[in-house]
Amino acid sequence: MERNFVVRGEAYPVGGPGRFLLGRAEELAPELMGEYEGRVRLICIDPPFGTGETFSIKPAGAKQKLIVPVYSDSLGEKAYLDMMRKVLRACHALLAADGSIYLHIDYRMSAKLRLMMDEIFGEENFLNEIIWTYKSGGRSLRHYSRKHDTILFYRKSPSVYFDIAAVGMPRGPQKRNNMKRTVDADGRVCFSIRSGGKTYTYYEDTPIYPSDVWDDIEHMHQRDPERTGFATQKPAALLRRMILASSKEGDLVADFFSGSGTTAAAASALGRHYLAVDSSPAAMGMLRRRQLEGHREGSLLKDAAGMRIEYAVVPEADIAADYAASRADGRVELTFRGFSSEWGVAYAALGAIDADGFFRPENYALLPVPGVRLTARAGAVLQVCDYAGGMKFWGIDN
Repeated sequence: MERNFVVRGEAYPVGGPGRFLLGRAEELAPELMGEYEGRVRLICIDPPFGTGETFSIKPAGAKQKLIVPVYSDSLGEKAYLDMMRKVLRACHALLAADGSIYLHIDYRMSAKLRLMMDEIFGEENFLNEIIWTYKSGGRSLRHYSRKHDTILFYRKSPSVYFDIAAVGMPRGPQKRNNMKRTVDADGRVCFSIRSGGKTYTYYEDTPIYPSDVWDDIEHMHQRDPERTGFATQKPAALLRRMILASSKEGDLVADFFSGSGTTAAAASALGRHYLAVDSSPAAMGMLRRRQLEGHREGSLLKDAAGMRIEYAVVPEADIAADYAASRADGRVELTFRGFSSEWGVAYAALGAIDADGFFRPENYALLPVPGVRLTARAGAVLQVCDYAGGMKFWGIDN
């Protein structure tokens, strides 16, 4: 039965530890600063690049081919820079004294945002202009092919936390020109070279540390198993490097342009807390799915770190669900016969709405299909979401 529900978000005992807020980062900045000022260890943001394009997702696993609009990167330069100034000022306030920020951008706005970062964070707090170079993408005959993005790395203060050892990579047995290979008394393989009257020795089992040119992380390929269908998705390895080097377990990692949800996924997998913001309901749905994928059996009665998803207004969608309901011993079971929605059906959950207006799922299904069953206590509420992030709630009669 359809009713009017006052819902301000979703609360899960799994999928965290973290929080997602639906809204524009610059508009949520006062709320975020009131709650998190000086508490964030690391910020990783990948904002729109000022391309003038409209971006979409092609959802992986959808039962029909869908191209779902996500956001329009259509702000003029002045509006774009005004927006980024508000966001970056908030980032500076939110960072802890030992915190840092990685700003991922490309050639279109890198020069202007570098100057803005110098202004807000201080030139003395610039650490690196990281070049992430990759081979994928098209080629140009009118100029050199553009095969890199820029990641600006700044600290809040000289007391910044940074652990290069956390991202060391094994040297391995690759060929070393003009270097002599030997085995020392302990059986360790080493290579040595003499230069300027001195001998330099490198052990094969000691790590190599990344420089400011990252050429060892590939761009997302079309058939990459990690791909979610989000057009601007970045590889998890890119975020893992930033998170490992610039935060510790238990720290708070924030991303104010959450997009495909990779920052949250990488942060939670590495034992960090995440704070994610995005204005697109589709991005919200993507994060929900990725954070719940580790619990595919569908039960939410777990003892694990929780996730909260918050929205000021429910992003309503025109969705119909056909199901049969059976009741016994104070519980209800729904067996789905089918769904109707312009943007497909990505998620269904059965639970209750608490006194604070948060929907608390007891049971859920990712990519629900006819025949799927959900059970919960009698009087439950059904939530169904589409791939565009829209949703609808139904009350299930006792």
